[in-house]
Amino acid sequence: MSTTFTSSLAERLSGKNKDNGKRRLSAPVIMLGIAGALILLAALRVITGADDLTSSGQFSGALGAAVPIGLAGLGGLWSERAGVVNIGLEGMMMLGSFSAGMVGWQHGPWAAAAAGIVGGALGGLIHAVATVTFNVDHIISGVAINILSLGVTQYLAKLWFGAEGSAAQQAGGNDKQSPVMENMGTFSIPGLSDWLTSIEKHHWFLVSDLAGILDGLVSEVSWLTIVAALLFVGTFFVLWRTAFGLRLRSCGESPVAAESLGVNVYTYKYAAVVVSGALAGLGGAFLAIGTHMYSDGQTGGRGYIGLATMIFGNWRPGGVAMGAGLFGFMDSLQLRSGGPTVHALLLLVAVLLVGLVLWQLKKGKSKQAIASAVIVAVLVVWYVLTTTVPLEFVDATPYVATLLVLSLSAQRLRPPKADGQPYRKGQGK
Repeated sequence: MSTTFTSSLAERLSGKNKDNGKRRLSAPVIMLGIAGALILLAALRVITGADDLTSSGQFSGALGAAVPIGLAGLGGLWSERAGVVNIGLEGMMMLGSFSAGMVGWQHGPWAAAAAGIVGGALGGLIHAVATVTFNVDHIISGVAINILSLGVTQYLAKLWFGAEGSAAQQAGGNDKQSPVMENMGTFSIPGLSDWLTSIEKHHWFLVSDLAGILDGLVSEVSWLTIVAALLFVGTFFVLWRTAFGLRLRSCGESPVAAESLGVNVYTYKYAAVVVSGALAGLGGAFLAIGTHMYSDGQTGGRGYIGLATMIFGNWRPGGVAMGAGLFGFMDSLQLRSGGPTVHALLLLVAVLLVGLVLWQLKKGKSKQAIASAVIVAVLVVWYVLTTTVPLEFVDATPYVATLLVLSLSAQRLRPPKADGQPYRKGQGK
């Protein structure tokens, strides 16, 4: 693509790329927000005695839980930036998880990761054929892929892993799971982990909390986690710093304008949706590799949470990463700590909502402020009168967090203009 062509395309789409007069979050503001969240967590740990809130184990688990969610969200970002809604991420994760289990027990975890990418990409290709070529409604196609993937993986698991006398069955497979694959291994920074662990044990305010968080992020990190981090960086560079990315995003903002400047919209939509499926498939493979096997129901709705993460992240890689970290934290919390630590979070949510009440009052939104204040009162009373929360609420914590985050972030969302809209070549003529 020539410089003139790129400039012309950018100018043509410039009116579509403004965030409706809303200011974007700058890096200093984001860093201040992270620092504020860390101080709140440290204070909450001291006040409630819930030491696991900032422990290395908690954040190590959060990182592991965030990766598959983040990869699914990143896959959704690729697809929707090109104008194709992809709620089939859950099904593509299933295909990736199954493919990883099918290959991994014989050829190792890296082959399993590659197989997961291929399996997810196949699901993305089916979605692209349905939505781009045949103009099927994007939501219907995504739901169909989720249902189809569930049935296909369950059927093939019975056929290949649970078949009487098969090699897979003799190796430990059955109708619900694949044979065990070998461990991929982890990465740690030599010496740093021991130093951080010693600081964490002192339980100093903020210092020990920061040490515990850093220890969880640098100790025994899966190699696939590092790959996922590189994929986030690569996605930002490709979509926002290259001519290819400009073309692809133009298909999600104004495909008619892009076509008028020579962009093959169909090609870019296909590429984006296939990459979307491949990323979701890698997320599914991460789950299989992490547990050393494929098992039925392994994805557990993470594809849907990944979709919510993409929306919360405002269709940008940095936002998706932050959202995945938040949901991974909640997922790890309910798996590791249970009722007492989740109970401590009630106080944190109440404090955050007080800030929301003040902001709503400043904006003149009195009704919303009153509703938020009522929720604050309920949370404070709940915290004071109890010492834990029901197990059912603990299990639902990641999903409750999903609903709350989407509700609070709804006012600043700005999806691609043509996301989900039908397109036919030459329709602007």
